[in-house]
Amino acid sequence: MKATGILDGRQSPDEILASGEYPLSRRDLSEIAAMIYSDAGIYLNDSKASLVYSRLSKHIRNLGLRGFRDYCELVSSPEGADARREMLSHLTTNFTRFFRENHHFEHLRDEVLPGLIQRAKNGGRVRIWSAASSDGQEPYSIALTVLSLLPNAVDYDFRILATDIDPKILAQARAGIYDENALETVPLAMRKQYFKEVDAGGRRKYQVDDRVKKLITYNELNLMAQWPFKGNFDVIFCRNVVIYFDEPTQMKIWSRFASLFPEGGHLYIGHSERVTGDAKNLFDNIGITTYRYIGKGGGRK
Repeated sequence: MKATGILDGRQSPDEILASGEYPLSRRDLSEIAAMIYSDAGIYLNDSKASLVYSRLSKHIRNLGLRGFRDYCELVSSPEGADARREMLSHLTTNFTRFFRENHHFEHLRDEVLPGLIQRAKNGGRVRIWSAASSDGQEPYSIALTVLSLLPNAVDYDFRILATDIDPKILAQARAGIYDENALETVPLAMRKQYFKEVDAGGRRKYQVDDRVKKLITYNELNLMAQWPFKGNFDVIFCRNVVIYFDEPTQMKIWSRFASLFPEGGHLYIGHSERVTGDAKNLFDNIGITTYRYIGKGGGRK
């Protein structure tokens, strides 16, 4: 695959790929693509020109810049470090919902959690990682699933780590406040037990109960950077993330996940994703985008 952000001799760097208030040239898109790939592993090509324009044009206006050329010069400079972080926030997708792809949570509840809960009750350690937590609906769904089987889970060594690359979306996740329509996929009994109505300037909103929040730790984390973990994870959710990476980056991520699993650990991925590369031989595909870690030669301790 051609390196992201590099033009070949047949491409005109001045060709306009998206028009509007600030025309986006191929040169501008190439430079933005190279930076976002370097920072976050996200792969952008010419087909994403309209998306890049729609996500960044308002930001350029707010910065008081004349267009994408000035913007590229800013975010590639030391003085533009904050703007470059903002660029990452604007270009990452944060679509999510409670109990999205519910078959994963049903499998977690019925097949995985009973054994993990027994381990916790016996004094053992249980760790679950939501690797792209967005505004918190995924990790809260995991926590609600845990609490449905173990209401006092916080009394045990049972914790959920939730990470995302975007600090702004993590702030929303920690607050745990959602519009009423966001709760449509939450079972009614859970809504009544674990959400409370809050005043939000005349709009009806609901906040996650502290009993749910106490199970979760939110941290900023770039999947392309070093992972500061000291122990294994029994379950990892990383759904609808690697579709934004090129194939070499995807294979690297799968292998890094594999290194964190004990034998029998479970990985849940997005509906259009598949484990590929050398890591493919380390997992059994046991359901719809559901994998169990078996390790080299059938497992490891």
